[in-house]
Amino acid sequence: MRHPPRSVLLAVAGAVALLASVVVPVVSAQGATPACTVEYAVTGQWADGFQGSVKITNNRAALSSWSLAFDFPGGQKVTQGWNGTWTQSGTTVTVSSESWNGTLGTGASVSAGFLASWSGSNAAPTAFRLNGTACNVDPDPTTPPPTTPPPTTPPPSGGTAPALHVSGNRLVDQAGTGRRLLGVNRSGGEFMCVQGRGIWDGPVDDAAVEAIAGWRANAVRIPLNEECWLGLSGVRPEYAGANYIAAVKDLVARVEAHGMTPVLDLHWTYGQYTGNSAGCSDVHATCQKPMPDMQYSPAFWASVASTFKNDRAAVFDLFNEPYPDRATSSATDAWKCWRDGGTCPGISYEVAGMQDLTDAVRGTGATNVIMAGGLAYSNDLSQWLTYRPTDPAGELTAAYHVYNFNACASESCWNSTLAPVAEHVPLVAGEIGENTCAHTFTDRAMKWFDDRNLSYLGWTWNTWDCSTGPSLISAYDGTPTAYGTGLRDHLRALTP
Repeated sequence: MRHPPRSVLLAVAGAVALLASVVVPVVSAQGATPACTVEYAVTGQWADGFQGSVKITNNRAALSSWSLAFDFPGGQKVTQGWNGTWTQSGTTVTVSSESWNGTLGTGASVSAGFLASWSGSNAAPTAFRLNGTACNVDPDPTTPPPTTPPPTTPPPSGGTAPALHVSGNRLVDQAGTGRRLLGVNRSGGEFMCVQGRGIWDGPVDDAAVEAIAGWRANAVRIPLNEECWLGLSGVRPEYAGANYIAAVKDLVARVEAHGMTPVLDLHWTYGQYTGNSAGCSDVHATCQKPMPDMQYSPAFWASVASTFKNDRAAVFDLFNEPYPDRATSSATDAWKCWRDGGTCPGISYEVAGMQDLTDAVRGTGATNVIMAGGLAYSNDLSQWLTYRPTDPAGELTAAYHVYNFNACASESCWNSTLAPVAEHVPLVAGEIGENTCAHTFTDRAMKWFDDRNLSYLGWTWNTWDCSTGPSLISAYDGTPTAYGTGLRDHLRALTP
């Protein structure tokens, strides 16, 4: 899927290479329970900025709205925030509840996050006030304790994600039980790093991942950038190489801890393309290219496969949306380019075909499930069976993308081109969506896939303006857009 313009993306929160969190402890003597507790954490930091979060627990009477205030000791300045209204006057920062998260019962908690700048010192605040009451300190001894104790945080309800493999035309777990991949895309890892603004677009902490699981999703597709993963020059080091890989591994672990399948997708790649439908003229991995490049893409997959080859829960999506058909008028040439790579008509760089990428993965000994999308931005699978790459592990699946504006976006096209593929191999719609801010089309698409026990993942779990692209949520607690409501309610109805 194409992404919103950079001017739009600059308005949404970004995250950074994950560091060990800096948490302010609760100070309380003699076992007393403070009126409220606040956990302040720095979850990522770079040269001139950082990402932080506050977790507020109310231990007194229930609140219908809340406002937390604290003072930055080092001149830090909040620049963006989420899950609350953030303001700053001098050194004093205030975050107030939104209309949807104002209720805070006895023992209940709420979290909010922010981005901020810093210079010289990034010391943590030491005093917090919830609706004017000091937190993290002993309460007045004359005040009775709350009648309801603070709840403990339960473990993720889904458990560990299952190892997957292909059995005929189905994905199955270790016990041979079929598993459809039903979930969302979590965009950000493909563009934030190369734009020098972080690694993730918005929070990816446990609360944010738990919100995805709360929709009854069982899979999360994670788009990646090969230059950032490989740590190539031109990408800020704090967002590249070991830092980027560590952030991806951390997110994969969180997704799996909630019982969801992580789908690792090579999204943006190297190679200059200025032909028909070019997304950019830049040689670097700053937009969608028609095909992966031989220079770096096999190395990317060899590294990713080596990293996750002992994790059979992870699925590898070889390349987001191939479109060599836009570079040549010959369908045969386009499909040959797709499979075999090399010198392709209309593409100036040496292409890595799907066979090259499959070989790169299998060369590491990894036997993870592989997804391969077809032509026309993965919307055309008409000759996928004829040109599919050879997979010695027998773990190949077909990937498909469909939006309401695509050429193949009707039941008649799905019946004629998708159904024959789905008879032979598992079929995963890695992206479904519509640009109408509604869900009429996705409802139809999900029904077609449901009727055939096929998989699909909605684009995308990001808080972008729906008019710039299909955005499922308006807040990272899982508050859906009108479009996202369709997917959320459908997933919950499938697995109540």
